[in-house]
Amino acid sequence: MTPFGARLRALRAARGLTLRAFARQLQVSAAYLSALEHGKRGAPSAGLVHQVCEAFGLIWDEAEELARLARLSHPRVVLDTSGLAPEQTALANRLAQTIRRLPPETVAALHAALDAATLAPKTRRRP
Repeated sequence: MTPFGARLRALRAARGLTLRAFARQLQVSAAYLSALEHGKRGAPSAGLVHQVCEAFGLIWDEAEELARLARLSHPRVVLDTSGLAPEQTALANRLAQTIRRLPPETVAALHAALDAATLAPKTRRRP
């Protein structure tokens, strides 16, 4: 399941909508919506995210969060490490090999480390 799929399913369930009824409302097939919820389809289009936001009355922060989750919801990720340091390539490969076995606490710690690295001020490399 993708982050977007999990959130979509939770929103739908909280409002008591069946998969078929919500698919009809969005004018998509129930099979597509199910595949999206279960992470068997790629990230949804911006148009579909907008439709979902309108259908659920999501605005501002909630709508931006749903759009962010959609951007993070590619179920088949490919990492191109060409040109990166050997350590970065090794990390990508280790993550690919072990991600299914990582406990939730480790996944949360990795998210926190990536968030901290992303928010940290960039340092200049010396030649």
